[in-house]
Amino acid sequence: MSSPTIQIIIAVICLLSSITVYFQPKAEIYLKLFPLYLLITNAVSAVGVYMGEHNMNNTLLYNIFSSVEVLFYFYVLYEMIRNKKIKRAIVYISFLYLFLAIFDMYSAQQANVFHSLSYSFGSLFLVCLCVFYFYELFQLPKTNSLSREPAFWICTSILFSTCCTFPLFGFAMFFHTPPKFVINNIQIILLIINIFSYSLYTIAFLCRIKISKSMLSS
Repeated sequence: MSSPTIQIIIAVICLLSSITVYFQPKAEIYLKLFPLYLLITNAVSAVGVYMGEHNMNNTLLYNIFSSVEVLFYFYVLYEMIRNKKIKRAIVYISFLYLFLAIFDMYSAQQANVFHSLSYSFGSLFLVCLCVFYFYELFQLPKTNSLSREPAFWICTSILFSTCCTFPLFGFAMFFHTPPKFVINNIQIILLIINIFSYSLYTIAFLCRIKISKSMLSS
């Protein structure tokens, strides 16, 4: 079974598990938007793999999607963070990132390369916001069990995937035309990162499901 096939299967499993959020009482709006985000992610991944296998240029597709992904993560962290000043800063950063991404994608499209400048800017602020979320979380006088807190698992996934993919793409940028063995190794590493990230997302959507004592005894 090929790596793209495994990645799509993992994404589908995560998508199906995310749908359970609609059956959970008082689920936050950003959680209800996650199934749509995962559906789009899965579709883009499938289309990107198809285009790559048929020697079609998929650079613009990934540039657009990665920009939308960063903006969505900004929104998710905006909903998670409590500090009003930081929330206001996220709004300004999101607009700044949007303008930078549009400009950078236009320049990158002319050279047919990944929009590394705006991606680096977005990744840097995502890491900072994730760290602030954890700082704020552990400053609370009393918190619920983290194992049953979806925001904790989602933020962990965002931080992990961003910290891992950013230097990986940065390394790939050193090569104008990366050798095949470099591409193969990057694809394997990305597969491992995605499997771990999707696993954390799956935990986030399933952790609040309550299992009755009658089900446990049976």
